[in-house]
Amino acid sequence: MDPVVALRQIAFYKDRAREESRRVMAYRNAADIVERLDDAQREQLGRSNGWQSLPGIGPKTAAVIAQAWAGREPDALVKLRAAAKDLGGGELRAALQGDLHLHSNWSDGSAPIAEMIAAAQLLGHEYCALTDHSPRLTVANGLSADRLRQQLDVIDELREQFAPMRILTGIEVDILDDGSLDQEPELLDRLDIVVASVHSKLKMESAAMTRRMVRAVSSGQADILGHCTGRLVEGNRGIRPESTFDAEQVFTACREHGTAVEINSRPERRDPPTRLLRLAVEIGCDFAIDTDAHAPGQLDFLGYGAQRALDNHVPAERVINTWPVDKLLAWAGS
Repeated sequence: MDPVVALRQIAFYKDRAREESRRVMAYRNAADIVERLDDAQREQLGRSNGWQSLPGIGPKTAAVIAQAWAGREPDALVKLRAAAKDLGGGELRAALQGDLHLHSNWSDGSAPIAEMIAAAQLLGHEYCALTDHSPRLTVANGLSADRLRQQLDVIDELREQFAPMRILTGIEVDILDDGSLDQEPELLDRLDIVVASVHSKLKMESAAMTRRMVRAVSSGQADILGHCTGRLVEGNRGIRPESTFDAEQVFTACREHGTAVEINSRPERRDPPTRLLRLAVEIGCDFAIDTDAHAPGQLDFLGYGAQRALDNHVPAERVINTWPVDKLLAWAGS
């Protein structure tokens, strides 16, 4: 087994199992180190079992590399795969054709674009949209207009490599205090998918937050309203309460202006909360079940979101990422 593949698969399953990110990165970094070796270097290290002599390779990653080099599936990978649980979603998860909210190391993700896309392809996605953050979110290394243009060139170069899976261009754009969107309008017009999310002043007074969100989803440029309440219900970032706003007004604006409400699949978000998810169904909104993945293994979180959709009677035909890519792009461009 290729040691690079083994190390990346272990990182995938550890991310999927929500293990501590620093430990996961040890396997991803080890894969990068081995990948840079030429055949002669690999042969020499394999014969001498000298993998741990490489800076950045510790006892656990060295054991994985040695077992893979010897032609066997590493014990750590066998154990992780056996422990991987079905994340739910049933037929709705199977109907999802892609993911419309994911991040790379161009902003605050942990993996390069190509590694994220390769993981999506292995999961059987027909398409996925890369949606790194916009510039105002400096803590997440948000993309300036120039960096976003550079990223679009990179995506163009990757498209043939991953065909027939479609790589869609996108952004998770901040909804600013006044409801405007944090990127040049002409750039937003170039993108396939725009996820608009509130990341700042989450405790804004309800009426002002309502105006802010309604303006954003009514702009004609927002395709998806991301993690609408901004809450955190568990995890190492702690607990954060919901933002307050008039959900009926916001979801009605989403329905009227063709902006889907995101069902964010991250276990620490579970956003929208159940009562708001049911309200959005009642109002007649469309939905996007997205992972908001920041690492390859998190791309499999779709099962969590699909199960929440099933539990709250979200019609599959109103989930935009069950649609074929041409229908999705026609809808997003309309």
